[in-house]
Amino acid sequence: MSAYRQPAYALLDRAAAQVPARVACRYYDQSWTYEGLQHDVYRATGLLAELGIGPGDRVGLLLPNVPEYIIGLNALWRRGAIGVAISPLMVPEEVEGLLRSLDCRHVIALDLLAHLLPSGNGTLAKTLLVSLRERLPGYQQVGYFLARYKRTGLWYVPTGDRAVWFWDALDECAPQRDTADLDPDATPAYILPTGGTTGQPKSVTLSHRNLTANALQQATLAGGTMGQEKLMAVLPFFHSYGLSAVILGGAALGAELILHHRFSTHQVLQLIAEHRPTVLHAVPAMLAAMNAQLRSKPSSIDSLKWVISGGAPLPEETAAEFAEHCGGIVVEGYGLSEASPVTHSGPLDGTARYGTIGLPLPDTQCRIVDAETGTVDVLPGEVGELIVRGPQVMLGYWNNASATAETIRDGWLYTGDLAKQDALGFYQIVDRKKDLVITSGYNVYPRDVETVLRRCPLIEDVAVVGVPDEQRGELVKAFVRMRSGQTFDTKALDAFCREHLAAHRRPRQYEQVVGELPKNFLGKVLRRKLRERAIGFAEPTVMDSDEHGWNDGLAAGRHTGEDDPAESLAARTEPNREEAAQ
Repeated sequence: MSAYRQPAYALLDRAAAQVPARVACRYYDQSWTYEGLQHDVYRATGLLAELGIGPGDRVGLLLPNVPEYIIGLNALWRRGAIGVAISPLMVPEEVEGLLRSLDCRHVIALDLLAHLLPSGNGTLAKTLLVSLRERLPGYQQVGYFLARYKRTGLWYVPTGDRAVWFWDALDECAPQRDTADLDPDATPAYILPTGGTTGQPKSVTLSHRNLTANALQQATLAGGTMGQEKLMAVLPFFHSYGLSAVILGGAALGAELILHHRFSTHQVLQLIAEHRPTVLHAVPAMLAAMNAQLRSKPSSIDSLKWVISGGAPLPEETAAEFAEHCGGIVVEGYGLSEASPVTHSGPLDGTARYGTIGLPLPDTQCRIVDAETGTVDVLPGEVGELIVRGPQVMLGYWNNASATAETIRDGWLYTGDLAKQDALGFYQIVDRKKDLVITSGYNVYPRDVETVLRRCPLIEDVAVVGVPDEQRGELVKAFVRMRSGQTFDTKALDAFCREHLAAHRRPRQYEQVVGELPKNFLGKVLRRKLRERAIGFAEPTVMDSDEHGWNDGLAAGRHTGEDDPAESLAARTEPNREEAAQ
């Protein structure tokens, strides 16, 4: 446990000391050794010092997966400052609200995303700009200029007192190796805004110990051998999963990171074949998209030893098919931003069980308690709320003591997820507590119904929610996306359900979705939006997800074609609602 009480930057320091000549990360034709990466961190630390950024200051990162994210974040930690994750999915109003709520005065931003930042009102003191342009082939650089003009109306990004180019500024700074004094247990290192539905979202605040502990817990799961692994780094760094498993987990293992700024099925499979990574962290939609391409266009991905999926439930058939393609071990993990985020993972020794989230990470305790009071442990095999305790559990929500007290009670983090434990000790997430459907007094878990409906030969994808009903309290409603060539036929769907589902679990309403179901960038279905849509609609209808602009995703599973036509470069660099909904 004492190993966890380190500043988050100590992981990179250790890798630079033990494997200095090993490649730390690759991005396009550029690469950094651990020694070289650490030197650039020292330079960035000097730049932050010149800007007056020090202990407790909040600095935003509005970047895709680029080396500057790693460099900037470690430099911030060395100065005792706090990194703030800014999602490229936000709109300008949301970004400005976040910056104001955290009194965040400096941002490191991609030039293609700079239009999301406030200007001219004093919110920001300085923006450090990063560009992908010079890393691209010539014809793509033209497309990059066009994309930037489309967003800003300017052929160039103005610089001056309020904005400077990151690398130009580094060239003028002396490296600084000194670090701020900090208490790893109590000093905030990273702030992640959560997806609140009303008002300002709550901001998860993670300490240095939280981040270091979770990285070392995951490294222990992987065997902890320094300098042996290669990680495919495509999970977004602005999400806690990408931050912990890839940036910090990679440093803990002294691993080589193969970076790509955005998930593209074709490009990721090509990078795996070319660079031969041993570890892939992914979300289920990514694996499903790669499965679809590998069926018709096999690729050499047999270098993968371990594939760890998280962020959303992993269908057993998706896991089994990808394991067949790569020959490696595919497991499901579990976590939440409030836990840095990983708390559980399937074992990497071949004993994992599909359909479960595996076992708790080292030094992680968990219980399943009754969902009503949260105080009584349920019996093995029974469903209750999963609660966890460990060194990765957050400090709390930024300046929100009441929300923190509601979520963390007596040191236990209440996850809001309903779970059960099987006879072998493996944990299974049943559903979100708030997604539970209670119809005529019976509990119905949407995931159970969805698992059965996915076996229907008519259905390509499905999501189940509860809708209000005067007689039963709630009704089970299924939103279905039909397979290509199949007709939306509620009688046929109902006949299938009568054969395979108990009466209280059968959908009483069906609605067709044309296009994708509403999902976030991790590929998790947004049932809240489906419930909002369902209120007042009793008869089966056809629903077009593109019309409603629902998919807020990072195209985690959607590929637009061969990478990279210059005209659409920005669409791959900046995840956006319009593209993901097509």
